Amino acid sequence: MANGTNGIRHVNLALQGGGAHGAFTWGVLDRLLEQDGLQIEGVSGTSAGAMNGAVAMSGFSKGGKEGARKALDDFWDAVSRYSPIGLVHRSPFDQAMGNWNTDQSPGVAAFEALFSLISPYQLNPTNWHPLRPILEEIVDFDALQNCPQLKLFVSATNVRTGRNVIFDHKNLTIDALIASACLPTMFQAVQIDGDPYWDGGYTGNPALYPLVYNCASRDIAVVQINPIERPGIPMTAGEIMNRLNEVTFNFSLMAEMRAIAFVQRLIEDGGLTGHEVNRLKRIHVHMIGCEEAMLALGMSSKYNIDFEFLSHLKHLGRKCAEDWLHAHWDDLGKRSSIDIRKIFLGE
Repeated sequence: MANGTNGIRHVNLALQGGGAHGAFTWGVLDRLLEQDGLQIEGVSGTSAGAMNGAVAMSGFSKGGKEGARKALDDFWDAVSRYSPIGLVHRSPFDQAMGNWNTDQSPGVAAFEALFSLISPYQLNPTNWHPLRPILEEIVDFDALQNCPQLKLFVSATNVRTGRNVIFDHKNLTIDALIASACLPTMFQAVQIDGDPYWDGGYTGNPALYPLVYNCASRDIAVVQINPIERPGIPMTAGEIMNRLNEVTFNFSLMAEMRAIAFVQRLIEDGGLTGHEVNRLKRIHVHMIGCEEAMLALGMSSKYNIDFEFLSHLKHLGRKCAEDWLHAHWDDLGKRSSIDIRKIFLGE
């Protein structure tokens, strides 16, 4: 699949998980789906990224790009309806100051204490998940499974083996989608074919290898939610947990990026010959994100589903996607638009 053929540029998307911060990806997808001449071939997603991917693909299968955009709007609107019963909201002071962080929210301490002391098997014995009825209403799994235009790969973590497991759209079920977003401190493990599954972010946030091996396009754009670098030393309990969460959920992505950089170096240095050259391909890597804005948001804001906050993240995602398209449209099909070795290897 050659980029530039008939003026069409193809790209694969890797969508990170991050709770309510996934509304940033909503905005990115909303803008990319508007772009004439851009065709998405494959999507790999974890947790909120998997939800965005499944919702968009279901909408696309029935209504094309506009159908995908509407499905995403409907999904995040439905998520926000749970906000009144949530514990995490901005404090009146933060609202007055225009601060989007929620670390000082009165409900955050109660939220953290609740899930750190009580197992979900005790707190939620029926294993109710608020996203299940929303996904059942919005995602047409039959249409998604039979969609010929797009490929979807959803990551989950097998609790028994500790391995990353990929569910592609052809066998994707609502249980697999819920499993991809199953935080073990909040929800019981999701049972699929006799095995328990947790959030895919522990082993692939998101997984890149399904896009490398199963898609023709050489371009992968990572929609980044979790900051890679954070200045300073975390000192408070909240800061420590926030940074630990970021490091943990970025680890698998960094490992895969190192592998891509290693193969690219072998190709560039002429270290591969014969059938090895034909078997491996150069991958063009791109990133769409706004680390500065995400650095200002604490971990607790990932549970803030106030529509005002979600809308703010959507608009931020749209702007970042717009800026990326303007700066790197001509890079698609030709080169990476980031320095992988500098960002992920520190070279």
